[in-house]
Amino acid sequence: MAYYHLGELVHNQAQKYKSRTSLKFLLSNGEWTHISWEEFSDRIIKTAQAMAEMQIKPEDKIGVYSQNMAKYLITDFAAYANRAIMTPMYATSSPSQVEYIVNDAQISVIFVGEQFQYNNAYKVQQGSSVLKKIIVFDNNVVLKPEDKTSIYFDDFITTGDNSESLAIVNARLRQLKFSDLATIIYTSGTTGEPKGVMLTHDNYIQAFKIHDIRLTQCSEKDISMCFLPLTHIFEKAWTYYCFHRGITVVVNRDPTKIQQTLKQIRPTLMSNVPRFWEKVYDGIQQRIETASGVTKWLFEDCVRTGKKHNLVYRNQRKRPPIGLALKFLIYKFTVFNLIKRVIGIDRGNFFPVAGAPLSDKINEFMQSIDVHIIYGYGLSETTATVSCFLEKGFTIGTVGKAMPEIEVKIGENNEILVKGKTVMKGYYNKPAETAAAFTDDGFFRTGDAGKLTENNEIILTERIKDLYKTSNGKYIAPQMIETRMTEDKFIDQIAVIGDERKFVSALIFPNFEILKEYAREHNISYGSVEELVKNKDIHDFIFGRIELLQAQFTSYEKIKKITLLGHPFTMESGELTNTLKLRRKVILERYADVIDKMYVE
Repeated sequence: MAYYHLGELVHNQAQKYKSRTSLKFLLSNGEWTHISWEEFSDRIIKTAQAMAEMQIKPEDKIGVYSQNMAKYLITDFAAYANRAIMTPMYATSSPSQVEYIVNDAQISVIFVGEQFQYNNAYKVQQGSSVLKKIIVFDNNVVLKPEDKTSIYFDDFITTGDNSESLAIVNARLRQLKFSDLATIIYTSGTTGEPKGVMLTHDNYIQAFKIHDIRLTQCSEKDISMCFLPLTHIFEKAWTYYCFHRGITVVVNRDPTKIQQTLKQIRPTLMSNVPRFWEKVYDGIQQRIETASGVTKWLFEDCVRTGKKHNLVYRNQRKRPPIGLALKFLIYKFTVFNLIKRVIGIDRGNFFPVAGAPLSDKINEFMQSIDVHIIYGYGLSETTATVSCFLEKGFTIGTVGKAMPEIEVKIGENNEILVKGKTVMKGYYNKPAETAAAFTDDGFFRTGDAGKLTENNEIILTERIKDLYKTSNGKYIAPQMIETRMTEDKFIDQIAVIGDERKFVSALIFPNFEILKEYAREHNISYGSVEELVKNKDIHDFIFGRIELLQAQFTSYEKIKKITLLGHPFTMESGELTNTLKLRRKVILERYADVIDKMYVE
């Protein structure tokens, strides 16, 4: 298979696929449209010409601050054609977060999505000596009356329509180097200020190569849903990989409408984080529990059958008994198909999942109902995937087998160390941090603790920086406990507390939709959400469920006290990162009084 610099990837694919659909996306009127590979290539060249006309040069950093849009991807590849460096920012980022990246990367031009991003970017521009130009994707954005420098994307791409800019772009396309820096992706900053991860085109090309070896089950016939933010390395690298494989990419612009989008598109592929599958699992479990006796038994038998067929036989590369195979086929095309059609994944090939711990129970359940999850592990610094499930022969409880040509070993404090051609060039403008991130023999320090099996599969145990040490000297892995607890449908979010404390406690935001239904069924009256979480019966009910979930924990790992919260942890409040990870330091400071009360004798 041929491997191309990202600056020429789409243009080479356009020669191969011509009028086939490359991108599908929603118009402002709510109708789906698509563009061919040839149209995709043409729009990229026109955008690249406009960049050249604007005096964007090789190695210039270009900002993009937007939700997922077709214009986002066009901008990415136009920048690569100019040998420029894309620097993405989450669509939910605050002005201060945007300002930090603009200043650190010295971004003079930023592409923005909707009104929220434009307003924030313009605010940053007003006080910036660096940011000079804002280009707006959405034509519905209302520009500030005093804004004389911003321009709409559709107007911008017409500015380079001349022979000189085309000549500049063509010359740069001939000078592309795999060693060119492609992206600077800023980490979420859970423990400190964000660091800009520098990834070269070589990093992305190597990621393509090792995924070609591992993911033999996908083809140009697949349709991939682009749902996670393109700022996230998982979605960015996956979407680029889809283009490499000739796979049609469908862009989901509004994350809140993913359920509707899935039913309309019915994709065969979609990368996602565990949170999505937790919600799917909760929804299915709720229906099972409320089903009548016969229906409930039937579904439970479906799951038992699917588990035996897919995990005991298929996954172990064994031929299932004829009776089991026939029974599974009946369930596959009836019950399982019905469940998947309701979600919109009935045509599913497989679904890559990473970014946070996925409960073994949920993973096993999804595999059992014939939803093929490819669970994996990776970081921005490793161009995403370090390990992932094989199509067959994976082990529940691991995050898959190390990718081909990726060397993994376990260092001090059980830290996972990684070496390979997908590992970053370094942190932008941070030589000391870059040096500290590598061992003397060139392995990248992931900051994650884990183990390696005999089959080179990784068992992920904890973020090393997240480990708690109780006042009794016992180490606690909060993520492990949190992952187990969120298997319960009544628990929406949980933050485990325990560092330098006598015992483990937790802040819990319940699933109020289900909890309110429970309160009605048990005649528990309340005037507000705050009153409901303070109700002793509700507190005891939730704690009772926690006791069952932690039955296998050691005594020092068990949650001894809980506080129910009336509002969730959010990105806007600073309690979650843009990738939905807990900012533990912020939570500990914000809820200090609440936490202290749990430790009063």
